[in-house]
Amino acid sequence: MPPSPPAISHILLKMQNVERSRRSGDGNRTLVRESRHWHDVFWSAIFVIHMICLGFVLVVLGLNRFRKSDRLNIDRYTQGFLENRKGLTENYWPLYAVAGGIGTFIGWTWSLLLGSYASEMMKVSVHILTTYLAVVSVLCFWCKQFFWGGAFAIGAVLQFLYVISVIDRLPFTMLVLQKAVKLVWSLPKVMVVAHGFMVIMLLWMGLWSFGAAGVVASSMGDGGRWWLLVVLSVSLFWTGAVLCNTVHVIVSGMVFLVLFHGGREEASSLPPNSLMESLRYAVTTSFGSICYGSLFTAAIRTLRWEIRGFRSKIGGNECLLCCVDFLFQLVETLVRFFNKYAYVQIAVYGKGFNRSARDAWELFQSTGVESLVAYDCSGAVLLMGTIFGGLVTGTCVGVWAWIRFSDRVIMVGSTAMLMGMVLVGLAMVVVESAVTSIYICFGEDPLLIQRWDADFFNHLSEMLHRRLQHRSSRHVLTAPA
Repeated sequence: MPPSPPAISHILLKMQNVERSRRSGDGNRTLVRESRHWHDVFWSAIFVIHMICLGFVLVVLGLNRFRKSDRLNIDRYTQGFLENRKGLTENYWPLYAVAGGIGTFIGWTWSLLLGSYASEMMKVSVHILTTYLAVVSVLCFWCKQFFWGGAFAIGAVLQFLYVISVIDRLPFTMLVLQKAVKLVWSLPKVMVVAHGFMVIMLLWMGLWSFGAAGVVASSMGDGGRWWLLVVLSVSLFWTGAVLCNTVHVIVSGMVFLVLFHGGREEASSLPPNSLMESLRYAVTTSFGSICYGSLFTAAIRTLRWEIRGFRSKIGGNECLLCCVDFLFQLVETLVRFFNKYAYVQIAVYGKGFNRSARDAWELFQSTGVESLVAYDCSGAVLLMGTIFGGLVTGTCVGVWAWIRFSDRVIMVGSTAMLMGMVLVGLAMVVVESAVTSIYICFGEDPLLIQRWDADFFNHLSEMLHRRLQHRSSRHVLTAPA
């Protein structure tokens, strides 16, 4: 239940007292960390085994059609799917190489432009995606790919409706994103580490695309090829999410330290080797938690955005509102255990994923910051930029595939789009990490934000007060007489 209007004035005071137990006797701040233990080891083992097994499968699939059809005599096991068509891995592998190059270029360019033109780039992300989805839909219909044309058309409509539903939130969202960009660009070494992970992802994509090209070139029918590509795509999505969230943990830990030390970005103000420690924890003791959370958080978060936007535009249809409210409560329950703010708790305190997610959500609920988190659309805006980058990558590769192999356009273009989304997402995640750290710091101790940027603190406090008032008044209006 939202706080009553008289209680709203006490929220900020309560937030200011949250960290009081973390002050030493002389009044100085002390960051209390739990001892670093290995968490969610089972999921890290599953991820590593999956990578090893998949790597072997990718090599086999690629080699089977490399320079010679059915080099490993695999076709005898796919007699039910054979079309007796010949193709070679090297016919399609260059297409995926171009996809990796375009995705990396867009990711790095986007990251550089964010540093100088943050507001403009975010506005481009919001407004251009609907148009681009519509254009891709028309291209698909023109190529007589009616299923994909309809899918992109529906995506364009949903994107347009979502933007309309959150248009009043965009000024506040842009402010938060600008401050987040300011934070991460004050940490150049963190940006270097993030770009290093993009190179690692690109190297893995070299092997992944070798196997995917072998699948596209195989003599199996479209049904068999599509099933294999779906399995490979799910694996690539999980791998990309794990690397993104590893960067998320590293960046969150560093941003939290910067804010904790008064917003001073100089290396002398931070503990020595703090970046290397954050990196070491992310790839060792916390890696299992990252693998575990990467399976669920992205899907649940996206579903939550869509339901919130749809729920705000239902109006007086009580039957539909009841159904949507049921879904909303179900998703809210899942968000309690799977949310992106868990990664900040993992980075700072070394907790397991579920406990981190629960603690972060309880912190937001107890201080009222959850109302700000729900109002902010920064994650959705960054996702729009990621999808746009993926669409540009997929379109460029799809056009080349249409010129050379007209019957493989959608197959190659869709997998190339996924590659582009993963690479651009790695560039975007540094900003999202800063956003999550800002909210966690504001929940734990608002003075951390005030010391860093007093004007921004005033904006957050004012918006928090307005959102809590809005929730309280809505609760009063909907309460039974």
